[in-house]
Amino acid sequence: MRVSGVLRLLALIFALVTTWIFIRSYVSLDMKTIRLPRWLAGFSSAKKIRVVKTKCGLSKPCPKDFFAFKISSGAANVVGPTVCFENLVIMSPVKNNVGRGLNIALVNGTTGMVLTQKYFDMYSGDIKLLVKFLQEIPEGALVLVASYDDPGTKMNDETRKLLSSLGSSYAKQLGFRDSWVFLGAKNLKDKSPFEQFLKNNPGTNKYDGWPELLELEGCVPRKVF
Repeated sequence: MRVSGVLRLLALIFALVTTWIFIRSYVSLDMKTIRLPRWLAGFSSAKKIRVVKTKCGLSKPCPKDFFAFKISSGAANVVGPTVCFENLVIMSPVKNNVGRGLNIALVNGTTGMVLTQKYFDMYSGDIKLLVKFLQEIPEGALVLVASYDDPGTKMNDETRKLLSSLGSSYAKQLGFRDSWVFLGAKNLKDKSPFEQFLKNNPGTNKYDGWPELLELEGCVPRKVF
């Protein structure tokens, strides 16, 4: 055999041996996993970014024994309000359970269970229905309120007093087409820190005839008996 032929044979054997060593190094025998070298693995996988999901889309998670909530008022008379509690959307236009006036959800302050939700037409509805509803709110219940279109035309002194007893600071001045979002509780001793109010003012209104949409979010402590 010529020398050149021997060299080609040795080169072929060397190539086969090195290929086999490579395969044994990075591929397991059962052919289910492939181990890439470190320098190659660095290019094969993107850097993982941890995304923290919060209840109701809050800017930060709530601590233990606190409930997460987010309330959005309606936008003019076009987009209805949304009420979210512990990542559960209680009221929204998508659920088709909101309406003109005051949209109110009641939640058990200890368990976080939704008790009921209703809306009251404050432009042409019967104000007695709202008065009865407010009077029958059970002890320990959280009250989440969002305005839509007009929350104030039918408002009377009795209704304002009942809403104020829930911790509202603005119920006494709530009027025609004002924007209002609020979270309170039955027989709250102090004023609630969870409230936003915007007066209907032609000079400052964002929409034609209505102030801008309001959003209120936060963490309310669980009531422990």
